[in-house]
Amino acid sequence: QVQLVESGGGLVQAGGSLRLSCAASGSIFAINTMGWYRQAPGKQRELVAVIISGGSTNYADSVKGRFTVSRDNAKNTVYLQMDSLKPDDTAVYYCNARAKPTWYTKEYDYWGQGTQVTVSS
Repeated sequence: QVQLVESGGGLVQAGGSLRLSCAASGSIFAINTMGWYRQAPGKQRELVAVIISGGSTNYADSVKGRFTVSRDNAKNTVYLQMDSLKPDDTAVYYCNARAKPTWYTKEYDYWGQGTQVTVSS
C-alpha cells in the first residue's frame, strides 16, 4: 500500500501564500501522476493541479498564474505553492497519487487525509 502524508495547511489572509507538501511512502514501484484536489463545504471535490512523472502539469483555470505544482521524484513528494490566495480558495486540500505498488499490479489512486486551507478576507 501507498500512504500519503500532507502538511502545510493553515489560516492566511487574502493575498498571502502557503506551501503544501505531500510525501508518499510504503510499497511503491512507480508513481505516475501526483497532484492536489480540494473540496469546499457543500461542493464537490475538484482538481487543483497535477504533475506527471515527466514534469508536465495541468491546472484548474481558477488557480492558473497563482498556484505552482512541483515534484521531487527522488523523495516521492509533491508540492503546491499557493500565492495570491483568495477567500474562494478556502477548502480541504487532498493530495493524490496514481501509483503502482508492485511491478505486476495495475495503477491505483491513493489519497491523503486532507489539510485545511482557510483564507480570510
